[in-house]
Amino acid sequence: MSSDTSIAPQSAARDGARRQCAEAVMVVRPASFGYNPETADSNKMQRPPDAGGGGEALIARKEHDGLIAALTSEGVSVCAVEDTPQPPKSDAVFPNNWVSFHEDGTVVLYPMQAESRRRERRSDIVDAVAARLGFKVTRTVDLTSHEKHGRYLEGTGSMVLDHVARSAYACLSPRTDAVVIGEWCRELGYEPILFSAVDRNGVPLYHTNVMMCIGERLVVVGSEAIVPADRERVIERLRATGREVVEIGHVEIEHFAGNMLELGTWDEALGDCRVLVMSDAARHALQPEAFVRLSACTDQILAVPIPTIERLGGGSVRCTLAEVFLPA
Repeated sequence: MSSDTSIAPQSAARDGARRQCAEAVMVVRPASFGYNPETADSNKMQRPPDAGGGGEALIARKEHDGLIAALTSEGVSVCAVEDTPQPPKSDAVFPNNWVSFHEDGTVVLYPMQAESRRRERRSDIVDAVAARLGFKVTRTVDLTSHEKHGRYLEGTGSMVLDHVARSAYACLSPRTDAVVIGEWCRELGYEPILFSAVDRNGVPLYHTNVMMCIGERLVVVGSEAIVPADRERVIERLRATGREVVEIGHVEIEHFAGNMLELGTWDEALGDCRVLVMSDAARHALQPEAFVRLSACTDQILAVPIPTIERLGGGSVRCTLAEVFLPA
């Protein structure tokens, strides 16, 4: 697959402002994927490579190519950009942590905790999204100066956004700082909803998007991970949106069942459609009742196997996708 892979959107915004689901995504095809010890301290979902293993970078690239093929087969518009081999960037496959593209033409650049990840930010990638998908940049909000003060906000990993209600949900962690969230919300016009969420050992979850997904008519939330003092407040806020709220526990979170994303597609026969994208591991971790409830709230569920990316990178399908909200 060439570095200029892209599929032009077949439909622009048809639902007016405040769409929940993007119809296009940007992905970065990995050149030097691997286990990053620098990020492992705060990401307990990462696993080091097996002794005597090898070839993980090539395997991850094949998994990523399979994801791109699956998305395009469902009608999702994909702008695939090649990672640059130098300098090596083991986590470049997770671009949603450093950039987001918004419906009004705003591009946001985010402060990242790991120094090794900051080299992932590339202006040519923003240019590629503009050229291939027709995204018109109207302003850039650059939050990266917070890195100098030890404050971080890793994009739509740190925040799960309800675009319709203009709410930004975020579980606080070493990678998700309340001060930066406050600035982001003031710039973009969202309300911050902050809480604490921990794994079964009491360690803060590194990113909110490993335990929460908000779609057009559905919510997946790892309620078992939210600390008791915050749990009822967050769940009630989610229920108040009128969406179907599907609660999951630690086991499902550990298999990335919270790390999914609903996208918009266009079908000539059916018109506007929604596809809920997750990994194969997440699909198999979901309880049958939860899967049935999710299936009733979206048009299609797409499960893609990316086990190497999940194991070494500690992130799943949603982490690989930077949504591009094209102007109405």
